[in-house]
Amino acid sequence: MTDTAQAEKAKVHDEKEPDHHPYFRPKDAATLILVDRSGTIPKVLVGKRHDNVVFMPGKFVFPGGRVDKADYRVPCAAPVTAELEANLAKGSPKTPASRAKSLAIAAIREACEETGLCLGRRAEGKVPKLEGPWKPFADAGLLPDPSGLFLIARAITPPGRVKRFDTRFFTADASAIAHRVEGVVHADAELVELVWVELGSQPLADLHPMTRNVLNELDTRLATGPLRHDAPVPFFHFYGGKMHKDILG
Repeated sequence: MTDTAQAEKAKVHDEKEPDHHPYFRPKDAATLILVDRSGTIPKVLVGKRHDNVVFMPGKFVFPGGRVDKADYRVPCAAPVTAELEANLAKGSPKTPASRAKSLAIAAIREACEETGLCLGRRAEGKVPKLEGPWKPFADAGLLPDPSGLFLIARAITPPGRVKRFDTRFFTADASAIAHRVEGVVHADAELVELVWVELGSQPLADLHPMTRNVLNELDTRLATGPLRHDAPVPFFHFYGGKMHKDILG
């Protein structure tokens, strides 16, 4: 084996996530993929992670994270659409309406926290007092708006990992961005830069394999025209040591 081949093998081994931990129940999580369709080829927004973070340093990622207990209680400018709620309810066990809202709102919250981009709408009347991660919305006279979200895929981290997530991948059009918080992305932040990149371009080739699977699904759906809630929603999960793709129903 050549020195180069040995180095590549060592690199793959180092990057492989540990898979020997006891069973952990996956935590609900949400990821948001923002899409700009103003050009010939759709672009998606990715953020580059800091080189010093423990998980995926220096990698391009989409904003996302765990659902917070408070996400369900956040007032919204519009409800989750019935079609999105129905898609989120698919699978077993069935996701109740309250959890569906939490998942959609978590995607919006994480995007604002990590990128400074807020998906919202002007509130009618006095804006309710919002604190913590929602304060930028209140300061801009906005309430979060999940009505423009579409569910692209669901994926569960394989068993044996110390951190496991049951992630719903949402997408929304860039036109849904109503406000930008300055200073969120900088050299010492979790994300050091934001980049709009064309689907199929080189920066996306280095994404986590599961994220690439989801992007392929998004690319296929965008190629057929406007996003629709009645499109099949794939479910990526693992059993028998292999990844399986089912359609939620």
